[in-house]
Amino acid sequence: MTGSDNGAVAIGIDFGTLSGRAVVASVADGRELASAEHVYAHGAIEEALPGSGVPLPRSWALQSPQDWVDVIKNAVPAALAAAGVSADQVVGIATDFTACTILPTTADGTPLCELDEFRDRPHAWPKLWKHHAAQGQADRINAVAAERGESWLPRYGGKISSEWAYAKGLQLLEEDPELYARADRWIEAADWIIWQLCGEETRNSCTAGYKGIVQDGERPSREYLAALNPDFADFNAKMEHPLSALGDKAGGLTEQAAAWTGLNPGTVVAVGNVDAHVTAASAKAVGPAKMVAIMGTSTCHVVNGEELKEVPGMCGVVRDGITKGLWGYEAGQSGVGDIFAWFTKNSVPAAYTEEADRRGISIHEYLTELAAEQPVGAHGLVALDWHSGNRSVLVDHDLHGVIAGLSLLTKPEEVYRALVEATAFGTRMIVETLVNAGVPIDEFVAAGGLLKNKWLMQTYADVLRMPITVLTSEQGPALGSAIHAAVAAGVYPDIHAASEAMGKVERAAYVPDPARADAYDELYAVYVDLHDHFGRGGSDALHKLHKIATEATK
Repeated sequence: MTGSDNGAVAIGIDFGTLSGRAVVASVADGRELASAEHVYAHGAIEEALPGSGVPLPRSWALQSPQDWVDVIKNAVPAALAAAGVSADQVVGIATDFTACTILPTTADGTPLCELDEFRDRPHAWPKLWKHHAAQGQADRINAVAAERGESWLPRYGGKISSEWAYAKGLQLLEEDPELYARADRWIEAADWIIWQLCGEETRNSCTAGYKGIVQDGERPSREYLAALNPDFADFNAKMEHPLSALGDKAGGLTEQAAAWTGLNPGTVVAVGNVDAHVTAASAKAVGPAKMVAIMGTSTCHVVNGEELKEVPGMCGVVRDGITKGLWGYEAGQSGVGDIFAWFTKNSVPAAYTEEADRRGISIHEYLTELAAEQPVGAHGLVALDWHSGNRSVLVDHDLHGVIAGLSLLTKPEEVYRALVEATAFGTRMIVETLVNAGVPIDEFVAAGGLLKNKWLMQTYADVLRMPITVLTSEQGPALGSAIHAAVAAGVYPDIHAASEAMGKVERAAYVPDPARADAYDELYAVYVDLHDHFGRGGSDALHKLHKIATEATK
């Protein structure tokens, strides 16, 4: 089969934080024939368990596996129907997921939260990527690894995140040892959903490398794990499985999954992948030196390099982690769109909301209009974008947001603007850290929901002093998954050919304005000063506040 075959399509499914989306795309040119979204019934579970109402502690975030299956049952048939294509035209299906979103299961893949005796136990449920309650375990993982001189630690910028597999697994052991013992498998949602589709457990090289500390084919040693906790020594057994390369075939749809989706049994299912990493394919950025930023509730930054470099504070560098034959670097910001949503929910006067409603626009659009009227720096503010902690480059989720320069004259739109600028400054910090470590970046490609805000995107171009290429598909991850499905089905020989044929971008859609860029340089210098003061030892105030709040809410 070739990419020019008429009528052949691939399906990509993107599992996000609050919903899942399915896209039907032509394998000839990536044209999106239809898409459908299914909103999770349970969303992000952050306050109490469904059904039992068991309250969750601070910094917890869970999900329901049933929500993911419901995406398969609802979004895929809806997208197929909207596209007007038959099951016979579908050459393959592929998925992508948030990461590290991970869950404990029995040997046959049954989530522990679906067993009656464990439904009211928080640790039985999948831990969403933004579950940050394992920071204490992450701190010990890092301290012991540094003390022992573990060779894999520099590959992760010197710190393992509380969001990842080992920190969450150690938290499970230490807070609910009975469930830990019952968990035969500790598996990324990205791999679990493939298990449900094709009936076979697989493990993808992307999540294993970035979130599961697999480097050069090895996981952390039994001796190291025992040093963390003697009962943790055998933890690797819960994850051990041969790894599959991205774009490979995982198997074929089972009879059950075919009934869920309306597709033919045996339809090719690609190996699982991560939402950010799979987007490189739809953004035509599978080669080196092209950074892709997937900008939504959070932002993930990925870029390929031809050489191995150890970059402080990165989420990891993994051989073949994004594209075969290259070193894939990952960084990220734990809160971006979430920060703007928090502000509009909690800090906007009723008069603003009423005016936005009167004009028939969202409160975000209204605040953007007001903010865009101001010259750079006129608000006298600089914020730190740590409302959900700092993923890169400090890798510390006990840090939280700061807004400096507030006065009695400060207006809501000025704070809103400062928060937008803070996220742009955080991205610049990541870009500069990579470049200073020897990882070239000659193109910045943006994807995700925040692309709808043109002023925000121009602000990023000005702050970065770089033109910004944009992914023109509104479903970048899902399209990226469809591209990988086409490779797994043999439509294209590799991801390079598939990406070139099916990817969708507009080059240099935003170009920096020199005068605004100069003004932002001054604000960025203040951001760096605050960043290092609160994040690198100048003051421990944010950690103390987090500890006080945690103790007070126990």
